Amino acid sequence: MRAQLSTSFTVTDGDRPARRARRIWLDTFDWRLYRVGLTLQHVTERNTSELVLTSTDGPQLTATLNGPASTTSPAGPASTAGTTSPTRAPRWPARIEALPAGPLKNRLAKIIGNRALLAVATATGQTSELRLLNPDQKTVVRLHVDTLTRPGTQPGPRDPLPAWLSVSEVRGYQPAARRARRLLATTNGVTASRQTPLDAALEATGRHALDYSGKVDLRLRPAMPGREAVKTLLLQQLDTLEANLNGVLHDTDPEFLHDLRIAIRRTRSALKLLGDQLPGELTLRFASEFRWLGDITTPLRDLDVQLEELPARAAGLVAAQPADLEPFRVYLTGRRAAARRALNRGLRSDRFATVLGDWRKALLVPRANRRSPASPRTGDLAADRTRRAYHKVIRMGAAITDDSPAESLHTLRKRCKELRYVLEFFASLHDPQVQRAMVGDLKRLQDCLGEFQDCEVQQHEIQSLAAAMLARQAAPAPALLAMGELAGQLGRRQQQARAEFAGRFAGFAGSTGRRRLDALTAPRTSA
Repeated sequence: MRAQLSTSFTVTDGDRPARRARRIWLDTFDWRLYRVGLTLQHVTERNTSELVLTSTDGPQLTATLNGPASTTSPAGPASTAGTTSPTRAPRWPARIEALPAGPLKNRLAKIIGNRALLAVATATGQTSELRLLNPDQKTVVRLHVDTLTRPGTQPGPRDPLPAWLSVSEVRGYQPAARRARRLLATTNGVTASRQTPLDAALEATGRHALDYSGKVDLRLRPAMPGREAVKTLLLQQLDTLEANLNGVLHDTDPEFLHDLRIAIRRTRSALKLLGDQLPGELTLRFASEFRWLGDITTPLRDLDVQLEELPARAAGLVAAQPADLEPFRVYLTGRRAAARRALNRGLRSDRFATVLGDWRKALLVPRANRRSPASPRTGDLAADRTRRAYHKVIRMGAAITDDSPAESLHTLRKRCKELRYVLEFFASLHDPQVQRAMVGDLKRLQDCLGEFQDCEVQQHEIQSLAAAMLARQAAPAPALLAMGELAGQLGRRQQQARAEFAGRFAGFAGSTGRRRLDALTAPRTSA
């Protein structure tokens, strides 16, 4: 390799000697960094420990850490721009609050939000560097060589990973980097790879990036039996529920509970809207059981939302000060701890284990039922249930006037959610452009209805929590006044959402929406 490169460059060792390091690749459960082309590593060498954020263009930001090498709990040269003062190495998984303040943390916060960073792969090995110089003896290209092994779980030799050679551009010398890549492409023993070291480390453990998504991801065929499509859908939602269970039990981050609840709600909607494709006793029994699951997960999720939104709402106070809400935050935190214990008891109960086990068995094991009607084609089933759900939304929304009670908007929101789920269930049968446009209009309507209901619910919750705090003598007067102002803010937001409803509904229910419905439900003849 040196000989090939020497035809165009002077090849010399890098500024730093070869060094051994332990690497932990980090990402969220739903791969938010990987999806935007970023890689985050926790690199621990003999005397240093740092977080390194890279993109396809090379190193971006680093943050220095103190303390021993981090461990994981159950579940050109690197740029110095943005290097932060040291902080103790987090224990993974860790939320954004555990990272050192600085540009790296700020960049990550915008991407990962309230998700925890998890250790997705680990490797150890040696890193060395070469510099390529031009005739003026200026460094124009840097090469990094990583020889990695994946740590084994048993004593003995470790699993080797391919050696990786990366070319890092030096600002102002991009043509030199391109020339170096061309030379390396003709070097024996060097092959270009679309795979990254992270991809290789994941593959060695039997994983792959993007192996989880909370979205409905089905490949249905119009001609397949509708009963088969419904079972496939319900099995995927069961897989999603189970994938999030460990994160909920360990309270890794609030999005695990959010995704688990969405899987429950999708299952309940599918049983309501498509349950006639299953034996009747199954639909009746499991509709009740999944309603129970929805009920036991609601209190913790409601408290998560309140705690997450509290800082922004506190910042908007006018008559009160954000600090006045500290007793309220402390009280919510205590209620959350109790709600979490109650939920974990339910998720670890025999009833929960039986529900999931029996549900999977019922979906996988064929059941003979001579009285079951013939299953329609999936394309026909999708068209029928989409039209039904759509027209139910249109009829209900058209009947709402300025004098309609709040309950009518709440009910419409449920019907909109059912239509949204039907569109998601059968998305693979639809024209993607039409599907996105219809879902976009529906989502704008849902956002308005959701804002209306959430504001009403949270006003009632603040009132009941204030009464409970008073009963426990945990409500100083400034806190009660601040909570009253919060309730007032919510009331104004609810009124604004009500005022926006008519326009949002008209945008969804107009002639354009009807044409989109016709396009989505047109007969399909392909297999």
